[in-house]
Amino acid sequence: MYRIFSRACLKDIPTTNGAVMKKTFTIVDLLVLLAAVLVLGYSSMAFSGEPGVTEKYKNAKVPFDAAAVDVIQDLPKNTVTVRQRYRGGLFRTETRKDKIARFKCSQCHNDKPVTVHQAAEIAHGRVVLDHGSTEKPLDCYTCHDREDRDQLVTEGGQRVDMDHSYQLCGQCHFRQKKDWVGGAHGKRIGYWAGARVVKTCASCHDPHSPHFKKRWPVTYSSPNAK
Repeated sequence: MYRIFSRACLKDIPTTNGAVMKKTFTIVDLLVLLAAVLVLGYSSMAFSGEPGVTEKYKNAKVPFDAAAVDVIQDLPKNTVTVRQRYRGGLFRTETRKDKIARFKCSQCHNDKPVTVHQAAEIAHGRVVLDHGSTEKPLDCYTCHDREDRDQLVTEGGQRVDMDHSYQLCGQCHFRQKKDWVGGAHGKRIGYWAGARVVKTCASCHDPHSPHFKKRWPVTYSSPNAK
């Protein structure tokens, strides 16, 4: 039996001078090779403690989504559907009104007389308006409706719900809005797979002073650093 097995395992190996040399693989060689294959095949299970992707497919009893991931970061509960579609369909963004401490604005901005001393300073003293160009700076009524203070208003006079303030921002910052809708501007919440929920403009930008101050990158080492 050994002779038969050895003859079956003969292999032609070319040499440098063009001759052919016969090499015999013994049973021991084949056993070592088989052991190596088994070790490599189960190495992923040994280190990870879980079967590989191929094993998951083979052993699956019910259909499953191969792209699904475990959600670690919970998506915000207060979101609204963006009123503009993109190639991926509809998506959602964070609400704005629940982030404003003194909303509704009409609680103070109404027909009733103001009896609180320095009410404007108390409510809006921390607001620094630095928005727009030097030639055409913005004021309160550029964005806020004079008649309904709970609403924003476009330059064309169309009222905008504060939860959809991106519509107001986009009338001037239309390039940024286009990138925001497409996913190139702004920040997505959670994973790229699954429901798309993004931060709204005012989540990152102060609507009254939206420009970011210049600063060094976090990982930058200045020339004077030792």
